[in-house]
Amino acid sequence: MQSIIAEAINMRYSPVAVLWTDEKPEGALQFKEGRWGCVVAMLRAAALGKTAAFDRKTFGCLGGGVGLGFGNQYVNFPGGIEYFLSTGNKEFGRTEAGKNIVRNMPALEHGEGYVKNPELAAKFVNSLPMTDVPAEFVVFKPIEQVAENEEPRVIVFLVNPDQLSALVVLAHYAREANFNVVAPFGAGCHSTCIIPYRECDAERPRAIIGLTDISARKHVEKDILSFTVPYKMYREMESNVPGSFLEKETWLKVLERNK
Repeated sequence: MQSIIAEAINMRYSPVAVLWTDEKPEGALQFKEGRWGCVVAMLRAAALGKTAAFDRKTFGCLGGGVGLGFGNQYVNFPGGIEYFLSTGNKEFGRTEAGKNIVRNMPALEHGEGYVKNPELAAKFVNSLPMTDVPAEFVVFKPIEQVAENEEPRVIVFLVNPDQLSALVVLAHYAREANFNVVAPFGAGCHSTCIIPYRECDAERPRAIIGLTDISARKHVEKDILSFTVPYKMYREMESNVPGSFLEKETWLKVLERNK
């Protein structure tokens, strides 16, 4: 599967297809069971040409399990995810179990400070579109490697500001309203998987700008954000490239500095 959009905006990375499947692709990268890993690092690997697979035992971290769509893994978070995201859980950090975890995860005691207090953090977690994917694997695959008999759930673009601008304009190009792109707060994998999953069943699905998660930023270049669309919306946008601004002088001038 080739992407007209990727060519029109001269992407550095391949768009990544996110698929639900019961078959693990041969040679796919996969985290070892019980070992920590960041889903965003695997997303970047897929954008560079690799295929990555995750299941309910190999999602890298509890947040990754949630983000990929393997249920509410936050109920298993030691000391409470609402404390980790906000002000920390010093009481738990002083227990024997907590001390062992804090050695590798200091923020468990002091908090990441991404949400003002545990009460607000709990409301944020409860607002997430928790998903239990009806398949054994979630797979990240470069769009060029998607077979004709495969239908991705969502497509993820890793783009710089100029390219992001083009995608935002294209998302609105053939629509009546001008709120077809949103940038919700959440983890990197929330913004590339479960939040876009929710849009898949909408009559007018929206695109999701993501990778604004500070903890995930170290896994991508400083000028890269994600733009994720349900597959239905991706096809809509692909069909709108011919005749659009992407073939006209203003964009072509902007494109020159991305070559």
